[in-house]
Formats: sequence, structure tokens, C-alpha cells
Amino acid sequence: MNYLLLISYDGTDFSGWQQQPGKRTVQGVLEDAAEALFGAKRVTASGRTDAGVHALGQVVQFAAETKVPPEKLAACFNRLLPPDVRALASEAAPGGFDVTRAAKKKTYCYRAYYAETELPLYARYAARLKLRPDLSAMRKASGLLIGRHDFAAFRSSGATSKTSEREIYAVSVEEVKERHAAVYTVTVTGNGFLYNMVRILAGELFAVGCGKEEGITRAFLTGARGELAKTMPPQGLFLVNVDYGAPLFGAKEETHGIF
Repeated sequence: MNYLLLISYDGTDFSGWQQQPGKRTVQGVLEDAAEALFGAKRVTASGRTDAGVHALGQVVQFAAETKVPPEKLAACFNRLLPPDVRALASEAAPGGFDVTRAAKKKTYCYRAYYAETELPLYARYAARLKLRPDLSAMRKASGLLIGRHDFAAFRSSGATSKTSEREIYAVSVEEVKERHAAVYTVTVTGNGFLYNMVRILAGELFAVGCGKEEGITRAFLTGARGELAKTMPPQGLFLVNVDYGAPLFGAKEETHGIF
């Protein structure tokens, strides 16, 4: 029988999602737990995350024969998982469900902060900006991303996707002023994302906010990566949730806050 887990993880000490020989990965620790518990050999996810990237609401699937009630499987996993990965909920997968292909929308957010001095408590979960960005400029530029476009310029070398056309449904830019910093969050919802697309997109928006000439319009026309700003570092990126068009886990996967 197939089961689903809703998981959250701190990606700092992982070499990404995908199993890699000799490296610590999220898939690797989940498969170790699944095999120890149920003899299950394979755990698949809604998509891969890169080294250092975090997840608030990743959905994974595995097959097992067990008498444990589906809603209790998360607790079983948590007894064996390391503290930087946790199963938040579990349930039986719908018939014929494919955790990767069935995903309709994904939401990511990118966090960065501006402060006069590096703040160690932000280091694992946000990138530091050298200048304070103009929120209105960022929001104006973000509107250019909405809709279906060829995002060829928004991917890093090494991307393997057959097509670079994607649709962005929503982009928001928010600022929260904290005691020693201003924290900025770029949240993006789309039908899918290319390799490093959100980190490049966020980098361009932050650069525009800090005075760079907007390059999004030309990037769509030329497909040239050089039209856009640098790729932001991984620690600011979070997979927030995956939308399958129907609620899973009692809608617990609809997670929009960060902390």
C-alpha cells in the first residue's frame, strides 16, 4: 500500500534531497528510517531541493505493508529520524497517486535581511543584504513575473528540464522590522520551477530594490542569464507547500508562515 508523509526539514547539514553515495541527504535518512521500520526501499518526493535549502511542507510517498494505522506512521518515523527532519502528518495515498506528477502548484519563499552587522541567529535561514532595498521597486518588478513565460534566463547551468516555460500565479514581497534587522520575504507560487529559478528570481528583485536596472523584460526576450542579478545563496530558500488541487493531511500542508 502507498502512504504519504508531510515532512519539514532544516536543509543546512544536508547535501540536498536526492540520495547521493557518501553524502547525507534528506531522501537518504528517510529511506533509512523507512527500511528499518517497514522494509521499504524507496521514498519519493514532490520535487528535489538543493543543498542548504529548507522545507516547511514537503510531501513524500513510500510503499509498505504494515498494520500501523496510516495516521500513526509519522510518529513511527520521528522515532528514527534525526532532529533536523520531522514528519508532521501521514495518511494513505489516494489510489493511483503520484507524488511528483500530481502536484499542481508549489510555493517557495526566499528570506533575506538588512542589518549593519551580520546576525548569527539569521545565518542558517536568511541571506544578508548589503543595502536596504526599496520595497515599492521590488513589488513593481515582481508584477512582470506573473503569468506564463519562458524562464530560460532564470535557470542555472546544469538544468535538465525539457522546457523552460513556466507559469507564475502570485509573487509577494514583504518586510518585517525586527530588533536589529529588517527582514524581507519574497514568496512565489507557480506550476513548477527550474533549477535555481526562485533563487535567481529573488536575486533580481533584491537587486532592483537596491538600485539595479530591471532586467526581467529583456531576460524574457533574450533568454540570457546575464540580464539578471546573481543567484542568491541557498540558506534563504524554503519550500513552503505543495498544492495537489485537493486537501491532504487535513489541510496541514497549507503552511504559509516561516517560524
